[in-house]
Amino acid sequence: MPSLRNVLRLCGKELTSLLRDRVLFVFMLYAFSLMVYAQATGTSHDLVRASLGVVDEDRSALSQRIIDGFLPPRFQKPAMVSPDAVDHAMDQARYTFVLNIPPDFQADVLAGRHPDVQLLIDATAVMQAGIGANYIQSIVSDEIGRFLRRDAAATPDSVELRLRIAFNQTLESTWFTGAMALLQVINMLAILLTGAAVMREREHGTLEHLLVMPVRASEIMLAKIIANGGVILCLSLISLYVVLEAVLGMQIAGSLSLFFAATAIYLFFAAALGIVLATFAGSMAQFALLFILVQMPMYMLSGALTPLEAMPGWLQTAVQLLPTKHYVAVTQAILSRGAGLETVWPEFLTVFAMGAAAFAVSLLRFRRFLSLQQ
Repeated sequence: MPSLRNVLRLCGKELTSLLRDRVLFVFMLYAFSLMVYAQATGTSHDLVRASLGVVDEDRSALSQRIIDGFLPPRFQKPAMVSPDAVDHAMDQARYTFVLNIPPDFQADVLAGRHPDVQLLIDATAVMQAGIGANYIQSIVSDEIGRFLRRDAAATPDSVELRLRIAFNQTLESTWFTGAMALLQVINMLAILLTGAAVMREREHGTLEHLLVMPVRASEIMLAKIIANGGVILCLSLISLYVVLEAVLGMQIAGSLSLFFAATAIYLFFAAALGIVLATFAGSMAQFALLFILVQMPMYMLSGALTPLEAMPGWLQTAVQLLPTKHYVAVTQAILSRGAGLETVWPEFLTVFAMGAAAFAVSLLRFRRFLSLQQ
């Protein structure tokens, strides 16, 4: 078992080394401030394969015509949902949109009684929410117009589509992109800092000093993960309050303690991955190349940039093996939908299991790496 005293002393050494690297420290401050802000205000998404549920309480020719109007690539095939299952499906983020067609809809349209059609929107994916609402409103109006074209007395304006937006009522796109930018910075720096710490030890010759000291490989590795992870957690807290809340005006719906617990668990995976990459690299330049090849695909396939529904089926299955995907799902649920532990515990458990496995593999690789340096 690692000695707590040795781990704490090594943590102090790691923090001192990090603070002395002024370029890296300035880069961290930039990443958690200007980089998050720039991505939040400069990113745009389009509607691709949006998930749609339909509550058809009319079962008429007009309602079926509206359902048939939702075609790919903008929408997936609409899924029929019972009225009692709508709230549970929205809480589980199964659908971005749910269209509710009321009973006697066709009869009311033909009689000119101005029926309402309700559209429920999960605004967690705010880009899809805003753009998709316009698409759906246009499709509903067009289909009703075509259906009533034979009736001069009725017009498409006889139906009003009423929206009920959940989780992000103002449709602020910067909230979603800002939160995802913060996750990208956390993932990037967790891999970069720990890996760079190992490379710095070897290039500066201090790794040999550690090898002659009465410390274990597990203590060295834990110290690097705890020290660098602690810095990342502190900067994440500042970024949440200063950039996301104060500057961008984001309303955090869930528990910050739960978010930081999920982040701390995920950092074990990301930091362990950084150490593994450092053991394969012969220099800092090689480590940088490995970092780019690994980190960018992980983030791009996590669901933070592109909705998983827009990916090919085989890729949607493959990304389930990425802890980053589950971490993004947890943080979206907590920060945007206000989910509690009773909702996100399966993702929590998945991230923990994958992080523990990555830590074990990294420790084996790190021990072999140290033995080769002796």
